[in-house]
Amino acid sequence: MNVLEITRFAVRGLTANKMRSILTMLGILIGVAAVILLVAVGQGSSDAIKQRIQSLGANTLTVSASFSGGFGGPAGRGGGGAAGPRTQARGLTLEDARAIASSGDAPSVKSVSPLVTSSSATTTYEGASHSISQVVGTYPSYFEATNKSVASGAYFTNQDVTAVRKVVVIGKTVADELFGQVDPVGKKVNIQGAGFTVVGVLKESGSTGGQDADDVAVAPLPAVQQSLTGYGSLGGIVVQATSAETTDAAEAEITAILDQRHEITGNATADYRILNQASLQETVTEATGTFTVLLAAVAAISLLVGGIGITNIMLVTVTERTREIGIRKAIGAPRGAILGQFLIEATLLSLVGGLLGVGVAVAGSRFTIAGVQPVIVPQSIVLALGVSVAIGLFFGSYPANRAAKLRPIEALRFE
Repeated sequence: MNVLEITRFAVRGLTANKMRSILTMLGILIGVAAVILLVAVGQGSSDAIKQRIQSLGANTLTVSASFSGGFGGPAGRGGGGAAGPRTQARGLTLEDARAIASSGDAPSVKSVSPLVTSSSATTTYEGASHSISQVVGTYPSYFEATNKSVASGAYFTNQDVTAVRKVVVIGKTVADELFGQVDPVGKKVNIQGAGFTVVGVLKESGSTGGQDADDVAVAPLPAVQQSLTGYGSLGGIVVQATSAETTDAAEAEITAILDQRHEITGNATADYRILNQASLQETVTEATGTFTVLLAAVAAISLLVGGIGITNIMLVTVTERTREIGIRKAIGAPRGAILGQFLIEATLLSLVGGLLGVGVAVAGSRFTIAGVQPVIVPQSIVLALGVSVAIGLFFGSYPANRAAKLRPIEALRFE
């Protein structure tokens, strides 16, 4: 008896009880679809997080003040290092930013953008009013460092900064709330009582961490200090490294300059911290990778349950078809033919169920799940299908072997 004939007998056996076969395949379908979809959700989450980080600039470093008291590692090194007493804390100043930008000791630094921010700034235009979540005062280099592009108009210039001109680039949310369908460029808005002329509208960024990244206005640093924040400490300094590969070197150079300026010596804890976007992205990638593997492991349990279901169904099938097996063996069917038939039946159940599961998973990935757009990983499809077939062979081997071992005389006597 050749393989084709054995397969024909296997298909006939499966179609003889369609409902049972469908229910068995359903278990495998659910398992395969769960594995592929959960891996896709994990990959989608990872891609979304990495995209948000990259939107801030892969070669961007953010320096901020750190005034948490007590002991601890140097905040400028991410909180690691030897513990030590804190020196007299001081805020970040414009002179700190200028020292980083002009120092010959920072060859890995491309640009430096000091920042001041004002929150919930009430802004009006011809009767329309909107409270902007964040008004940022900075230099033009900030736009390139943070990957912010304009949809219309232009950025303000270094001349605008030097002349303390009250010009502003607004986010899409601000433009929609204040101007509707009117082109904002060239219009004058009132921000907390100070008049600013809109010179550009930023491209839409979307929400980040539950906050509207488009509800923002960016203006020259001196104009914001003069009108909104005063001339105190900076809110932060955005530093752009010459490339993504030089961010670690730039971080070390900035640390050396600020340690000297802030008199951070020995094992004293720094009064500033540096956020390295490249390091953050590596950490997030590792964490989301672990998360994805965990999701896949949880989903794989459903595949195991489906395999146990195959065993149960095939055992029932062997019991019901004992007389048929006896007749086939009595007329000369070899043990290998019986074994092959039931193994093929189990494998077909797994394979068809797995293929249907892939179809369900691909269709499901078109929809947003828990706020995440799934991204199908091709390797997960191959792995899930391979495992489903292996499960069919493994869990079908016991019932198939049991059927093959039946003695014809005993099988024919079976009621």
